[in-house]
Amino acid sequence: MSNESSTQVQNLEHHECWALLRTVSVGRLAVLVDGRPDIFPVNYTVDSGTLVFRTSQGTKLSAASGDAPVAVEADGVDPESGLAWSVVIKGTAALVKSAEDVLETSRLYLFPWQSGRKDAFVRITPDSVTGRRFQVTDPMTWWTQISSAARTAPE
Repeated sequence: MSNESSTQVQNLEHHECWALLRTVSVGRLAVLVDGRPDIFPVNYTVDSGTLVFRTSQGTKLSAASGDAPVAVEADGVDPESGLAWSVVIKGTAALVKSAEDVLETSRLYLFPWQSGRKDAFVRITPDSVTGRRFQVTDPMTWWTQISSAARTAPE
């Protein structure tokens, strides 16, 4: 792949974003806590055009309840092609409350990495879903540029 084509970024179609989100189960949840941004890793699953994750009582649940504005970012790399992807969902998060919804949601394959009680289900309903795909740059490209820049005398 030429240098020029390796730096190109391909914007992903909506359906491609959702397909990629289904290939991984961990993303980063961005929320506002006391007016400041915070970020948490979450194990999620895709459910009918939404994302669902399990959590326990605490900062994450408080910040991602009551139609709170949130963002989730997930990414991955195809080791064979060297193509990386990143998908961002922005929307609102709400605690799953009704008994029927909790029953339906509890049937989803959600396996948190961290042990402990994770009794609360949070559903993120997106306002926007965006993604991009790009070629992973050879680390030596960055090393060479940084090394050269470090040796150049300031003007």
